[in-house]
Amino acid sequence: MNAPDQPQPPAGSPDFPASSAPDTPPPPYSYASPSPSPSPSPHPSASPSPSPRPSRLPSPAYVHGYSDREARRLGDQADTLAQLLHAGTAYPAGSTVLEVGCGVGAQTLHLVNGSPGARIAALDRSAASLDQARAQLAAHAPHAAANVTWHRADLHRLPFSDASFDHVFLCFVLEHLPDPVRALTGLRRVLRPGGTLTAIEGDHGSVVFHPDSPAARRVIDHQVRLQAAAGGNALVGRQLHPLLTGAGFADVAVRPRTVYADASRPGLVSGFTRRTFIAMVESVRDEALAAGLTAPADWGRGIADLRRSAEPGGSFHYTFFKAVAVRPADDPADGGGRGRSGQHARSAGSFSRVGSSCGMHTNSLTPGASSAASFT
Repeated sequence: MNAPDQPQPPAGSPDFPASSAPDTPPPPYSYASPSPSPSPSPHPSASPSPSPRPSRLPSPAYVHGYSDREARRLGDQADTLAQLLHAGTAYPAGSTVLEVGCGVGAQTLHLVNGSPGARIAALDRSAASLDQARAQLAAHAPHAAANVTWHRADLHRLPFSDASFDHVFLCFVLEHLPDPVRALTGLRRVLRPGGTLTAIEGDHGSVVFHPDSPAARRVIDHQVRLQAAAGGNALVGRQLHPLLTGAGFADVAVRPRTVYADASRPGLVSGFTRRTFIAMVESVRDEALAAGLTAPADWGRGIADLRRSAEPGGSFHYTFFKAVAVRPADDPADGGGRGRSGQHARSAGSFSRVGSSCGMHTNSLTPGASSAASFT
């Protein structure tokens, strides 16, 4: 139940159940490694870290890389957090849903299982990632294959006409974009008036762990700064409400989804603390050293301290933010044309006319795995 002094979820949108992650995740899937796609042009972006950015910071397209280890981390993350993040998200049979940035399909599998009768268009810019996602669906949810179409396209050049979808779903996408309002404005255009958008993001500023350690906090901050150098924002969860209202959405309701892990919840200690969060921080070691953010000994000390939170006597807490918003019923046919960013989103075709792959080469959306399946 929602507190009386908080906004209620919009009519027809997912509910907001109690925010606590179950200790027993659903059965794990097996995820192959995504392949990198062409890097977008670097965009200047202020670091969300309070400390200045070193001059040697790189500008990678996806700060975690495309290794087999990273693909496994994405799968561990999706499986461990499925009940927490997807709870309350169930779309009616026959409704049209756009999943933006499906990556290797880590979230797609849980999305189709929660909404078995919905017609889902899964979109990503990477052909290799789409191949991985298609294979995962065929292996683990073959019953859903007829209800999912796959589209290779750029988030900023959506190949769908105005008001094509009843719902839009995106998970861990906005954190990688230099201009989230522009992206959300384009998504509002392809959503029908009265339709809902669901966005899920994390926020590294919400991390609380025991035993506390300045060295461990520094290695987390290195990841935040590297993501900022790539044009993203690892602290974006706290900004979902202003971002969505700035993009012209109405009835925006944001709720925290909290993960807490200690020795009494070994499934979360393994699946989340170790294999999701710590693995994510560890993945940027080489980039942090190359950027001059840290020295090998300091990095090793910070990671060792962070691992203590997953040992007996340790604990770890993280907050995700899940938002549901509505395209206003009186919104103009073109979605209002412009968000606060002043960027215009143009139609490039109709949902009913686009096949399983629109074959568009893109240069401005984060790569496949960084889209809907990246934790950071």
